[in-house]
Amino acid sequence: MGRMQTSSAVIRGLCIIWFAVFVIAAFVLNASDFNVKGIFFPRELRVPQLNTVTKVKIDPCGKLKLCPDEQFSFSISSGAASVVQPKICLQNQLILGNPNKNSGVGINIAVVNGKTGKVQDTGNFDMYGGEIEPLIKFLKTIEKGSVVLIASFDEPATKLNSEARKLIADLGSSAINSIGFRDNWIFVGGKGITSSHMEKLIKNKPGTNKYDGWPEMIELDGCIPQYME
Repeated sequence: MGRMQTSSAVIRGLCIIWFAVFVIAAFVLNASDFNVKGIFFPRELRVPQLNTVTKVKIDPCGKLKLCPDEQFSFSISSGAASVVQPKICLQNQLILGNPNKNSGVGINIAVVNGKTGKVQDTGNFDMYGGEIEPLIKFLKTIEKGSVVLIASFDEPATKLNSEARKLIADLGSSAINSIGFRDNWIFVGGKGITSSHMEKLIKNKPGTNKYDGWPEMIELDGCIPQYME
């Protein structure tokens, strides 16, 4: 009889211990996360969330204009003084600018297939400390039906000669022959394209400059019609 009482006491003690462990675990880890079938198994351990810093991706192009079918949306801006570099965007994509590491002092050019909108080439040509020959060579490779977008930065004119100016004029620019030291200039034209020329020029004038030795940044956006032969 005493042995049976001892066994019962041991069983009761084990049950109390098991129940106490269950209660403590349920309190710590949340009892709703457990299935009890003789023993408990956690489905999910609730780990406290740490405070994290969310990185916000900045869109360098912003929101471009909505254009009709068979037209390409674009935005273009010149540089500001010798600090803010220019940028060229097409169809909400940055195709030339500092984040892409394909822009710089001088004349910046993006060449786009006028039928598909696909970027064919980009180039940066230093017109202060560089040479004119790379720019001339680049301009001569532009094929008929290409859209050409150009943005100046800092100083676009020191090395420009008559041959380079004529090649750019042939793309539709009417301001190229007027561009001088530290002028700000943006242009959209093309090879064999006559209906979508857009252009802005601000002269470097000490009395009107926004940034001491440079005029203010200029911007332009709009729609480029698809090239049709």
